Amino acid sequence: MKTLKQILDGKRGPLVSVAPDDSVFKALQVMAEYNVGAVLVIDKEQLLGIVSERDYARKVSLQDKSSRDTLVREIMSDKVVYVTPDQTVDECMAIMTERHFRHLPVLDDDLSLLGIVSIGDVVKETISEQQFIIQQMGKYISG
Repeated sequence: MKTLKQILDGKRGPLVSVAPDDSVFKALQVMAEYNVGAVLVIDKEQLLGIVSERDYARKVSLQDKSSRDTLVREIMSDKVVYVTPDQTVDECMAIMTERHFRHLPVLDDDLSLLGIVSIGDVVKETISEQQFIIQQMGKYISG
């Protein structure tokens, strides 16, 4: 089973983030531009939180607030659950399933931000691993 470091090594593109004092509208623009469902909230290279489409829906749209007048810091999740690069895809999947998360930041031992994994990343790797196992079993049976 692959580690999260291996997943991050295979990802392309920049680490997508916003600042805590950016508007929610800007965060939505960034999510749309990079086709992601969540962005990290970073200030001075420190991870402060994460903001997702779900946060927008529940804390802005459903409360009839304006995304242009609401700051990211007002709606972000600031109690960030994270994973480490040496954890496996299975461990990450278990955390995401248990906590109902779709995105998890990856931090190293000194809490430096390395990246973010999504449920899509985890599911893709799980399917890939299962296909490999099926192929190997097929070769074994027919061999």
